[in-house]
Amino acid sequence: MSVRRVVPIAMRLSWLVLIALATGEFVTDLPGPGWATTLLPALVVLALMVATMSLQARAAAPRGEPGPPVEVAPPVTGRWKALNSPADKVPSHGTHAYGQTYAIDIVAEPETAEGEAPGRPGAGPATRPAADPATRPQAEPGPRPEAGPVTRPAFRLFWPVFRRNRAFPAFGAPLLAVADATVVVASDGQRDHLSRNSLPALAYLMLAEAPVRSIVGAHRIIGNHVILDLGGGTYAVYAHLRRGSLRVRAGDRVRAGQGIGRVGNSGNTTEPHLHFHLMDGPDPDAARGVPFTWRGVGVPADGETFTVVEPEERGGQPTEEQAEKQAGRPTEQQAGRPVEGRAAGS
Repeated sequence: MSVRRVVPIAMRLSWLVLIALATGEFVTDLPGPGWATTLLPALVVLALMVATMSLQARAAAPRGEPGPPVEVAPPVTGRWKALNSPADKVPSHGTHAYGQTYAIDIVAEPETAEGEAPGRPGAGPATRPAADPATRPQAEPGPRPEAGPVTRPAFRLFWPVFRRNRAFPAFGAPLLAVADATVVVASDGQRDHLSRNSLPALAYLMLAEAPVRSIVGAHRIIGNHVILDLGGGTYAVYAHLRRGSLRVRAGDRVRAGQGIGRVGNSGNTTEPHLHFHLMDGPDPDAARGVPFTWRGVGVPADGETFTVVEPEERGGQPTEEQAEKQAGRPTEQQAGRPVEGRAAGS
């Protein structure tokens, strides 16, 4: 086992020892001076935290000039807005850690009639549409989520402190494979927490929740996630997925456009959204970021909206659900049957 892996493990164990000693000080009289039971362990934990961050930064920092961006299909359909985009700054999220040098966050910004399901292109004018009919001719996004909100709630200073995930149009939106690939990691057991899009909730996230998640490890930062092996040493990461929504497992082969899961609000997030990036290895703790571009869309800048149209609307093959509707048969969701035996979590 490498030093880069041993140090974070040692840090977590040291945290457990420190917490146990601090708890012991309150419930019993521990032998020895206080500096030996609290101060010294705290200094050890601090040193290990600094070493862990340094090793992570060194492992993830780019080497040399970045290569050309890897072109893949967009992972969503509908109208979305980009946040924390590598089109504006690199690293886009302020760190190279977890292979996210060129990561992007996207939130749903539908222009829909009331009651229409989120994730579907709206009636308004599209911004930078992906009009290439060859983008995903065999897309299989699966059943649409239930009808959701028309607009995305704005950030509030104080009230409401938090919102439930169904208030956000991105929650439950289908996610698609960006290329023919092999599933390397598929994890969806973490809960979807409430939003953190108010000033008090954001302060809690930054000062309390995020540090704890960083200590526990990358899987608590990215939440429920899928990692796809695209071939050629390139891996795609989908983070913050909805609990229980995955339709794939590790080892599965997927086709470009195939439905693999749904957007959620798990991990280190303020609201339901998709975090997407490419990296050069399957382990976020060791990988370096790889530039990407979405076919027909490019890399939308921070705050820019873009629309990816349905396969049927651009002349491609209809999805499974569209075909069922055309044949007059109820979809799996309408019939009350779980999709591929995987019930979506709440």
